Amino acid sequence: MTSSLKLRLHHNTKSLYNERTGLILYPMNLQLQGKTVLVAASSEGLGFATAQTVLDEGAQVWIGSRSDDKVREALKQLQASSGQRKGGIGQVDGYPLDVTQAQSIDAWVAAAHSRYGEAIDGLVVNSGGPPPGLFSDFDDQAWQHAFELLLLSAVRLVRACLPGLAVRGGSILIVSSTSVTEPIEGLILSNALRSATVAMAKTLSRELAPQGIRVNCLAPGRFATGRVERIDRATAERIGCTPEEARRKAEAAIPLSRYGTTEEFGRTACWLLSPAASYITGQLLTIDGGMTRGTW
Repeated sequence: MTSSLKLRLHHNTKSLYNERTGLILYPMNLQLQGKTVLVAASSEGLGFATAQTVLDEGAQVWIGSRSDDKVREALKQLQASSGQRKGGIGQVDGYPLDVTQAQSIDAWVAAAHSRYGEAIDGLVVNSGGPPPGLFSDFDDQAWQHAFELLLLSAVRLVRACLPGLAVRGGSILIVSSTSVTEPIEGLILSNALRSATVAMAKTLSRELAPQGIRVNCLAPGRFATGRVERIDRATAERIGCTPEEARRKAEAAIPLSRYGTTEEFGRTACWLLSPAASYITGQLLTIDGGMTRGTW
């Protein structure tokens, strides 16, 4: 006879209490307490969720967004939720950041050093995505902007953070897309430029390993974010249906039959950034509910 496992959150801890056995189950310690982690494009969506999870693990988190107002609003939310969850163990602060501008990136990193010191333990390379569309929709200017948004921003962020990452070794995590393994219809700009970024990351992982710096990519599929809502609307216009119908069609192609939550992404990103994943580098990890059909 099998008995069901009943778990509930143990009061005032991060542990789970097994009601059947009376045992307290403690989760893995990700060893991020006091670590400094910079998260680009983190005022909302996947970037915000990553900042939230890393903060909950006790890290010193530095966020950024093009809008100063969005940075301040995100900081308020992060500080409030961190206090509710863990009594404010971690710290969070931020500064405006436009990842398409080299001077803005340099100023953002310099401000982080001023706030938390020279050492950087984690960097999340993240940005918004270029607009959806077909090849015939985009001119040279659109391609140039996509290049600066997705590829050159990654180059500049890594370059600016390398001295800090080299102080005691660290982790670089590049937010990519499942489009690098299976191109997505109507996302020609993202398909092309994100693939280049992943190739760069793989090369960097070998170059930076002697310094104790790990480099990985995390490829999300469909997550419930504002960008995916915009993609669903664009798809609906292209095929002649409602956005709700476009979403249902997309969910039907996912074995788990739903979009992911930003919290699920944040937890995975946090683990890859942490010393708990200390022997993982040069990898592209897909998080898509089983949507991608490729074997690897």
